[in-house]
Amino acid sequence: MLLNNDVFSTVIENTPLVSIDLVVLNKQGQALLGQRLNRPAKNYWFVPGGRILKNESLANAFKRLTKDELGTEYSIEQADLLGPFDHFYADNVFSDKFTTHYVAIAYILKLTQKLDNLPMNIQHNKYKWFDIDTLMKDKQVHENTKRYF
Repeated sequence: MLLNNDVFSTVIENTPLVSIDLVVLNKQGQALLGQRLNRPAKNYWFVPGGRILKNESLANAFKRLTKDELGTEYSIEQADLLGPFDHFYADNVFSDKFTTHYVAIAYILKLTQKLDNLPMNIQHNKYKWFDIDTLMKDKQVHENTKRYF
């Protein structure tokens, strides 16, 4: 269930959001990151992912988010659970008047095929495969993403 902006703003201000983050790895062991268009973490390189909707199971959220964020649907059984992580941000999607707290459930998705249909200009304006060493040193890769590695 999607919320209107006023209700969603109240939720962000008063509760943590629950999300799934996708740690996508290719055959070379590189991680896929997208450069974020929206707050929080705007302009940073970040793993794909998104929030779980009310009344949406983890399995269904995983399918929806892989389709929305990667352009290809995957099942949760194709991934390995990395675990839960707290993400704290000084701003939120609407403004910098209050903070955002995510409880992100991270999954590792190891791909053997190319991603040819990555959605552009919705959440990310570009994508890039990063070697892990490079990712860890890059100041434009968000700290919450680095924590997964």
